[in-house]
Amino acid sequence: MLRKIRIVVAALFFALITLLFLDFTGALHLWFGWMAKIQLLPAVLALNVAVMIGLVVLTLLFGRVYCSVICPLGVFQDLVSWFSGRRKGKKNRFGYKKEIKWLRYGMLVLFIVLMILGLNAVALLIAPYSAWGRIATSLLAPIYGWCNNLMAAISAHFGSYAFYPTEVYLKSLPVLIVAAVTLILIVILAWRGGRTWCNTICPVGTTLGLFSRFSLFRPVIDTDKCINCTLCGKRCKASCIDTKNHRIDYSRCVACFDCIENCNSGAIKYKIACGKKKSDQAGHDASRRAFLAGSALVAGAVTVEAKKKQLAEGVAALEDKKVPPREVVPVPAGAISRKNFYSHCTACQLCVSECPNDVLRPSARLATLMQPEMSFENGFCHIDCNRCSSVCPTGAIRLVETAADKSAIQIGHAVVIPENCVVNRDDVSCGNCARHCPVGAITMVPRGEGKRFSVPAVNPEQCIGCGACEFHCPARPVSAIYVEGHEVHKER
Repeated sequence: MLRKIRIVVAALFFALITLLFLDFTGALHLWFGWMAKIQLLPAVLALNVAVMIGLVVLTLLFGRVYCSVICPLGVFQDLVSWFSGRRKGKKNRFGYKKEIKWLRYGMLVLFIVLMILGLNAVALLIAPYSAWGRIATSLLAPIYGWCNNLMAAISAHFGSYAFYPTEVYLKSLPVLIVAAVTLILIVILAWRGGRTWCNTICPVGTTLGLFSRFSLFRPVIDTDKCINCTLCGKRCKASCIDTKNHRIDYSRCVACFDCIENCNSGAIKYKIACGKKKSDQAGHDASRRAFLAGSALVAGAVTVEAKKKQLAEGVAALEDKKVPPREVVPVPAGAISRKNFYSHCTACQLCVSECPNDVLRPSARLATLMQPEMSFENGFCHIDCNRCSSVCPTGAIRLVETAADKSAIQIGHAVVIPENCVVNRDDVSCGNCARHCPVGAITMVPRGEGKRFSVPAVNPEQCIGCGACEFHCPARPVSAIYVEGHEVHKER
């Protein structure tokens, strides 16, 4: 019964958390956005003490149920392992393996050191929640979007508009490559070894393993009832049951209850087992403190911009815009500063997938690889939109509740490139930037005596850096006006 309950709850968590990354309407976040905020690493970066204490208490009481129920990457490994076990004669394919301490704790130390040094983009390559977010956003979201567009086309054919089409395009090639490599690696490890990733690479699993050694409830082997059939060890996807010595490594046990379900003699019970058992002594020797340094694999940064939608049928397509040479790339309102944003962001891609205006995209810069940044070739940041701040689980983007609050935050300011302006270049009237500025920061001023038409002038104290001017500027390939970000956000 425990196993069945665990599977049902894990399936709900996995499906709903995955849908948070796929749902472009934002409706699911109203009900289930809390599921992203109770993930361990986002809670740590957000300094959400209540969640951190809750997860530690949960682990001290019931073991690593976080890894088998709440963590989407952990549940995904169980799915892969289950499919692998469906092959004929492959259900009992596991066996006890000794803990690879140098790798397990070396990866944890490496992760912590990289985070302390501010190299979040590298450290977050192995963070479980962030890894699943990248997989869902880069690999699953396009499929979800294409299916939605198919349903929209079918429903429109029958005069129904229950579905509406959404644009599907490649937001970042580096993130796609990282997500694909991560997925392939995890599938291979889970297919062959079950929870190998969780118990050798994942820093969250290793951290919770330090607490689960002392959990109040845990599987216990009754040596009087055990008939030494070794079935529990062969079914343990964490490879943590030493059937020969009747020991369980509780630091690696993820409380999946497979051993209890498959024990025919009833020798394994999930019950209160206070204190440290003799079977745990091997995990507490001095060698644990001899961590070895690991090496970090950094994905190469290759920038490939996605093709944008063509104009309506019968109208010539405009040349694609190129990203202007910004000295400081802007980050969303609510981020407070670039330093705060990048030190708290886990690169989970949740804000990227939820941005309705296609302003946020994963960075291809090495220092901020895969972490979101703003660009205005496909849209601009609407004053009445607070989607990114409402879904961020880490505090990298603090909640901006109202349009009035957002319009008071200066994330950057507009800069004019006179030689790119169509007024100067083609001697025509324009004024698009001034017409679309939501805060009236742009005015059109005469070019000079004897010259027709006016050119834009920006009041930097009034500008909030929303990018409406840059997006609506007709100049190609680089806009005649673009947003330069602020290192620290201001209030006007």
